[in-house]
Amino acid sequence: MPVLTNPEPATVSLIPNETPVFVGLPEDPVVSIVLATYNEREHIANTINAIFAAMPVSTEVIVVDDNSPDETWRLAQELRHPRVKVIRRVGTRGLASAFNRGIIESRGKYVGWMDADMCMPPVMLPAMLDRLETVDVVIGSRYVEGAKDDRAPLRVYSSRLINGLATLVLGYGIRDYDSGFVLLRRSVFDSVTIIPTGYGAYFMEFIYNCCRKGLIVYEMPYTFRDRAVGVSKSAPNVFRFALTGSQYVARIFAARLRRID
Repeated sequence: MPVLTNPEPATVSLIPNETPVFVGLPEDPVVSIVLATYNEREHIANTINAIFAAMPVSTEVIVVDDNSPDETWRLAQELRHPRVKVIRRVGTRGLASAFNRGIIESRGKYVGWMDADMCMPPVMLPAMLDRLETVDVVIGSRYVEGAKDDRAPLRVYSSRLINGLATLVLGYGIRDYDSGFVLLRRSVFDSVTIIPTGYGAYFMEFIYNCCRKGLIVYEMPYTFRDRAVGVSKSAPNVFRFALTGSQYVARIFAARLRRID
């Protein structure tokens, strides 16, 4: 069963119509990491620096920002790092579509994506990369043995409830179906693509389809810590929990019933 110190800067020109222009970038990287951002000014520089500090191989970071009012995109651009691509999307919003756009722009042999708020530790990335020698997809998992979800009880409960349903309905032994923290071989996209709509449920569908295609998916435990600064955009209240929960449930069953080519 398939479960298992910045270099010299380059010039980065940002065009508001979603077309990035990059001048002076070095050769293709080995790894591409996509960060989808909206009002992450407090975290973006630390996250980018931590990714580069952690990675033992040539890496690029692609920031896809949905025109943040706090100008996250501008701060990322002002880093002027030759391995940072900044895409400011004006008039387009959505987590799944932002990750999908970043994947399209990526050049690495290995591609990953994660949150930009330091809740998902970049220090995990080298171990995830090493595991890709024997598997196709590595998920950073909060719910396998040795992992921990260190957020507020309501958020942990709601996440475990959704993931429990997904594990039951979708199967394959995946414990963290909506992780959103992943590193994979680029060849995975020859078989499976992201459905670029919605918030976290897109990831459930993506991982489920990877399993259905016979790709080897491995969950690596880590400790997910709540953000130290700012307010989570997914922090639940009663209304949001009901709305988001119903959307997740609908997409879980839709994924289970959908045929795959």
